[in-house]
Formats: sequence, C-alpha cells, structure tokens
Amino acid sequence: MNEVLRQEKKYFMNTVDMKRLSGRLEKVMISDEHNGAEGYIIRSLYFDTLDDGDYEAKIDGLELRRKIRLRIYDPSADFAMLEMKQKEGSYQKKRSLRVSRADAVELTHGVYDSLLKYPDPFAAECYSLMHMQLYRPKTIVQYKRKAYIAKENKIRITFDSDLRATETDMELFSDRLNMTPVLDPFNSVLEVKYNGFLLSYIKKLVNEADRSELSVSKYCLARWATLKFGL
Repeated sequence: MNEVLRQEKKYFMNTVDMKRLSGRLEKVMISDEHNGAEGYIIRSLYFDTLDDGDYEAKIDGLELRRKIRLRIYDPSADFAMLEMKQKEGSYQKKRSLRVSRADAVELTHGVYDSLLKYPDPFAAECYSLMHMQLYRPKTIVQYKRKAYIAKENKIRITFDSDLRATETDMELFSDRLNMTPVLDPFNSVLEVKYNGFLLSYIKKLVNEADRSELSVSKYCLARWATLKFGL
C-alpha cells in the first residue's frame, strides 16, 4: 500500500492559458515521463454509497470526507489501482493498492470478496467499509493529463482536459466506452499538489495564470447533471 499526504488546490483554466502556463513550467520543472506530445489518459471508476453520501459530503463542504475509486491508465493493463482519498483539514491523504485485472473486474461488478486475499490492512479496510456502507459503482470518468514535477516538497502540477464520463457502462477496461463530455472543451482543470509549501518560483508562475478556483471534484462534475436534474 502506498500512502501520500499533501495539499491540493484546483482551478478552472481556459485552453489558451493552459498552453501558456504549460510551456513556462516545461522550462523549470520535470515533465512527467508519460506526457508525450498530448499527455496521457486517466480513467477512474468511482464508488459511492447507495444514497450518494460521498458526493453529498463534497457538495456540502464537510471537513472530513472520502472518495473510493479504481484507476487505470490503459484499458489493456493487467492491473488497476484501488485508491481512497480522504480530506483531512487542508491536506489530502491518498492510499492506493495495486489489484489484478481480474479482481478489479469483480470490484466493478460490486463484488468485493477478492480484497480479502490481499494481506495489506488497507484492503481489509476497503472491504469492510464498502460492505458496511453499501458502496456501489457509480460512474467512470476519463480525461487527458499533462503533468510536471519538482522533487522538492513533492510538487506536482497537472492539467486535465477532455473530461468525459458515463454512468451507464461500468466496464472499466473496455476500449469502446460510450462517454459524454462533462466539461467545456475549451476549459481544463489545473491541480497544484505539494507537501508543506509551494516553491516561490513555481507559485509565481501559477499565480500569473488567469484561473477560477474549483470547489468541486471531477467526480462531482461527472455526476452533477444526473443528481441535480434526475437524468
């Protein structure tokens, strides 16, 4: 099990500002090895309680809240990452566990028994929580990401665009998911993640960007229309 504790700030950015800031960061930060010319794909399946408790906790701005998801970077991958993110004050704690493709498929069908064969206590915690609070697969969210890294304070700056989602097909590994855009194609999400404090030269570059603070998560963006209008 891998555990990360850090601060995270999210903002909306238009495409022009994103390209401009990305070009500046390339000169002073390390480009993620998976970036390529257009970035890389992230696909996540989110679980929530039957009454959408995690969604409501985020919308209500509760101080203590969580998200549970399965994440992959390639539909042909032979594994997925089971992750739990927990809000603790100004910090986000993320714990993750690598599970096999076969076990991940079981999880996407709402069957969690496979977690019991993993010796890590985090697997047992997820099993108990997801059973007791009746977690079920709710949506799959996919987007394209470009990331930049500074080793000091584990700083990571990401740009997420082409955000799409589906609530009708929970086949996480499918290469033919029918997904619907949930974010204006001319906008993207900037995420600034760091431990302790943000280095001044990076903070200066980020502050120069024209952006609006984002108070909801990509999971909430994906589910907002359905839950608000009963679609």
